[in-house]
Formats: sequence, C-alpha cells, structure tokens
Amino acid sequence: MGIILFVVDTSASMNQRTSLGTSYLDVAKGAIETFIKYRSRDPASRGDRYMLVTFDEPPNSVKAGWKENHVTFVSELKNLRAASLSRFGQSLKEAFDLLNIHRMHTGIDYYGQGRNPFFLEPAVVIALTDGGRLSDVNSTENELMLPPSTSEGNELTNELFRWDQRLFCVLLQLP
Repeated sequence: MGIILFVVDTSASMNQRTSLGTSYLDVAKGAIETFIKYRSRDPASRGDRYMLVTFDEPPNSVKAGWKENHVTFVSELKNLRAASLSRFGQSLKEAFDLLNIHRMHTGIDYYGQGRNPFFLEPAVVIALTDGGRLSDVNSTENELMLPPSTSEGNELTNELFRWDQRLFCVLLQLP
C-alpha cells in the first residue's frame, strides 16, 4: 500500500474506562495492533511503512517514524500514556506535514515540473480519538481547526493534504 500513519489521542480524557475496565487508550492500542496483525497477512502489505503520532507537543508527538522497524513501533505503541491536551487539529497538521515533507524528500512532489501520476505513494492517516473537547494551553474549541502548514514547500500548496492521502477517524465512545 504505502504509508499508514496512526494519530492517537493521548489526552487525559482517554483514561476513561469502558464497562470492561479498560481505558479508551487501551482500546485504541488494541485496535492498532489488531489492524497491523490482519494487514500483515495480506501479501500486498510487504511495502507498508507505519508511523505513530500522538497529541503530545511537537517534537515529542512523533513516537515511531519511517525508519523504525515493527518492533520499535509496537514498543512505542505499548508505552503510550494519556496525559496531554486534546490537540487534534495540531496533530493532524503535524501528520500531514510529515507526509508532505517525506514526499518532497523522495521526489514525489516536483513543483513546476508537472505531476507523474504513475509515481505515487498513497498514504492513509487513521486517527483514533474519544471525541473529547478540543483544547490547547490557552482555550477550549468547539470545532476542529487545522492550522496552516509551516513545513518546507507549504507556500506552493493551499491544502495540508494531497489527492492520494486519505484520513479515517475512529471515534471511541460509549453508547
């Protein structure tokens, strides 16, 4: 497939307990482990690369990058703790910025030279959150706002995301 980037909510609200006694963060970790286990059974997954981003303040939000192996990814996933703020917009911005910087460094985005549609690297961003109030150090927000990109090459692109990148959100809530 390409790149699978997980954005995990590590805000304090993820410490809520389910009826089984597990926290939402434990449910999110289990979902990621199950996804990777089932995905690894598919022969098309040989080239998959995984990345783990949390709601922590940058640069501490990147827990496992492109270069880390599967063992490091799983280890970092198991060590996640829920203690930060609900920085969903900032974390999504950081995830897409990291993907776009990777695209520029690997030569997928060549501005001014046209698009090579056969040379693409699809990316999937899977966000796992409890849907709690969005907060930062200064305020609490009612709606999701994606801050403008500050990464290299951002002045040539209006949006944070590209046409071959997909975002899926898994909302963890009690019925």
